[in-house]
Amino acid sequence: REKIRAVGGEDRCLGRVEVWHRGSWGTVCDDSWDMRDAEVACRQLGCGPTVSALHEAAFGEGTGPIWLEQVECRGTEPSLQDRWARPGDRGACRHK
Repeated sequence: REKIRAVGGEDRCLGRVEVWHRGSWGTVCDDSWDMRDAEVACRQLGCGPTVSALHEAAFGEGTGPIWLEQVECRGTEPSLQDRWARPGDRGACRHK
């Protein structure tokens, strides 16, 4: 099972979403982040229903690699990790 965590919030179900990939924690780009993506993350974290999908570094600026970009879930997927960012990919996403 893929590792996922929420960082910077008051409990394990609130915060900036980060995923473990290639031996390090990295962030998820929020450019297209919405409630469907948050539903999948909350389910992966073992949390209750999704309340909101915040943007613009609401829980502090991320560091390290941006492992997921343009997640675009339907809300029914078991995992966020179906679209890894490619190393060297010059996507538009940057840490804010």
